[in-house]
Amino acid sequence: MATAKNPKSKKQLIDDDQLIGLYMNAVLEKNEAPKNVYLFCKEHAIEEADFYSFFNSLDAVKEAIWVKFFDNVVGMLQKDSNYSSYENRNKLLSLYFTLFEILTLNRSYIFYALKDNKEGLRNLKQLASLRNHFKDYIVDILKSGETEKDSKVKKITRPVFSEGAWLQFLFILKFWLEDTSKGFEKTDIMIEKAVKATFDILDTTPLESLFDLGKFIWKERA
Repeated sequence: MATAKNPKSKKQLIDDDQLIGLYMNAVLEKNEAPKNVYLFCKEHAIEEADFYSFFNSLDAVKEAIWVKFFDNVVGMLQKDSNYSSYENRNKLLSLYFTLFEILTLNRSYIFYALKDNKEGLRNLKQLASLRNHFKDYIVDILKSGETEKDSKVKKITRPVFSEGAWLQFLFILKFWLEDTSKGFEKTDIMIEKAVKATFDILDTTPLESLFDLGKFIWKERA
């Protein structure tokens, strides 16, 4: 039975990063997710009130993990003094390559988190917050490369492109999960071809790149 905290007791210092780390470790060590907040907090000697000051549920922790991955990527890119001067194509490439480097470092957790999904990656609730952050970042990339002349047209196409980029990311994520090549080198090839095809579509010269992408996918799935 939970009781009010003793105001004289020593307060345990905890933050969202620590909670996320504890949750991921618990999943990997036991090969199953904690059953509920009470058991999770009891096992790690955490006050439930401290947990709820950061997250309202374990599902919220699962969503936050993906956002932390993405925020780490954005932080790394922004530290690169040359990144802001990249063309949009290279910004998207850098985003994907850096993101999948981070995901690879956490592949065991990600594989567990996604392996039992029966509805497809697009419908995973735990990716909902990541989707919003991802799409907002894609819109920022597009805005950075716009001129005043084409801003009105781009304002209409930005949502379409950002949603398309999100679906592209999910496709690459699924490919990466199934990639058995050394160093996931085939995922690197997939990223390069997918991004090239995307920007060639925007440049209205898509056929050659789409054919090249389709040929690669067919070869890998045949």
